[in-house]
Amino acid sequence: MLKLYSWNVNGIRAIVKKGEFQKFIAKHQPDVLCLQETKAERGQAEVDLPDYEEYWNSAQKKGYSGTAIFSKIKPVKIVNGLPDDLEKKYKLSDDGYGDPNREGRVITAEFDKFFLVTVYTPNAKDDLSRIPLRHTQWDPAFLEYCQRLEKKKGVIFCGDLNVAHMPDDLARPKENEGKKGFTLEEREGFQNFLDTGFLDTFRVFTKGNGHYTWWTHWANARARNVGWRIDYFLASKSLKPKIKAAQIHANVMGSDHCPISIELALDAK
Repeated sequence: MLKLYSWNVNGIRAIVKKGEFQKFIAKHQPDVLCLQETKAERGQAEVDLPDYEEYWNSAQKKGYSGTAIFSKIKPVKIVNGLPDDLEKKYKLSDDGYGDPNREGRVITAEFDKFFLVTVYTPNAKDDLSRIPLRHTQWDPAFLEYCQRLEKKKGVIFCGDLNVAHMPDDLARPKENEGKKGFTLEEREGFQNFLDTGFLDTFRVFTKGNGHYTWWTHWANARARNVGWRIDYFLASKSLKPKIKAAQIHANVMGSDHCPISIELALDAK
């Protein structure tokens, strides 16, 4: 069984310094770990993980954004960012914000039987000024990229997608309707993945509310579980028979997000 994990660490140097990252690795032993919001370059965090190969895509801007993949299994290939033709088609580099290549927002690891993509989706900002970017540029570009990969083999993508899809995905949907992370445009962008055949793996196994991956630092929100589910593993429908579990690990501390995981039976028929 292959254990795939995803975690927005909100600064890997801080989480390593606290000792939370090391505790998590020792306890959970992921086969592949996808990270978002590393806010660092390789070598800036003293992580001694001899069992893992490390692949980093850091933002050009210091201490900002960034993704990484730590893997016990050597990928066939690693690709950082999105293809140039998609960057140009969707004008993702026009103002810099949300540029997957300058901001280290995407890494693709190709394995024998599937692609694994980790993604840190730009947020819409409090004033919703980035809704056009999300709705007409980023979300369609990333979907087209995943569909392109899917023509070759099954795709799993994971990360902080900065959207709660349905009312059950946040503790207070009525109060947050129309606010960043829960606008109709962002939710539609997520729905488009499902409409083209991708599965929200957690919802294959678990229904209902109360299951969150991010909590604000305000008002003791995490202790009261007033949160949002904005971190996901999505997978091609063809991989569904191989996905045996999907979990949220809300008890893992160190970041304002918690890790999520899926278990994959690669020998499943």
